[in-house]
Amino acid sequence: MALSQSRLANEIREVSASQKVETYIKQAIYDGHLQPRERIIESGLADRLGVSRGTVREALLRLERDGLVVTTSRRGTFIRDISPQEIRVIFSMRGKLEGLCVSYMREAMRPKTEAALQEAIRKMKSAAARHNEEQFFYADMELHHAIWKLSGQPQLFRTLNLVMNPFIFLIARVYSSRLPIADRFENHCGYIDTVLKAPLGRVEREVERYFDKLYRRVFRRVMPAFHPSDGHSWLGPTFVDD
Repeated sequence: MALSQSRLANEIREVSASQKVETYIKQAIYDGHLQPRERIIESGLADRLGVSRGTVREALLRLERDGLVVTTSRRGTFIRDISPQEIRVIFSMRGKLEGLCVSYMREAMRPKTEAALQEAIRKMKSAAARHNEEQFFYADMELHHAIWKLSGQPQLFRTLNLVMNPFIFLIARVYSSRLPIADRFENHCGYIDTVLKAPLGRVEREVERYFDKLYRRVFRRVMPAFHPSDGHSWLGPTFVDD
């Protein structure tokens, strides 16, 4: 019995350790410390976090299941790359889902709802005035997460968190940051104006239109030329065989 309990305790510790590794990698993606196509060195990560390589491998398996990393034979594990077609689909999904969130939010509008959105905009304004990209990025995420939560629809909130996972936010950050921060702030002010003032019967469609314009403004305008027929992605360096 004691042996069984000891084994269970060890398993619990291992699960906890692998979850910490998973959280560490996700945060590194959020912060931009891990870039698309960057290789994850299991031994280095294990040494840095004081865990076994097996624990790191468990975390990477879950991250691969969630689509954040890919493992290739004889090359290792890399932060996932993404194609323009995938980005287009994701932005389309986000526009439809966030539009639905806004519609639900407006139907149950309260004074604290607008106050929460204006507070996020205030933080973005402060970050833009100081040209602080890091704070602007997190204020941007806070704004959209507030909209998802204020919809009062847990299913929508969970789905949008899956669609706009850390990797996708990273991609958006990498490319949107190539536009002037003042322009990005003005875009968000216009977006919130639409969210709060567009007629309820049209607000869902207006939000979709905003994200369609955002995709064309950010990705079509600033990303390198891409030819869909070649089947390649457009982020990060090319893989090189060892």
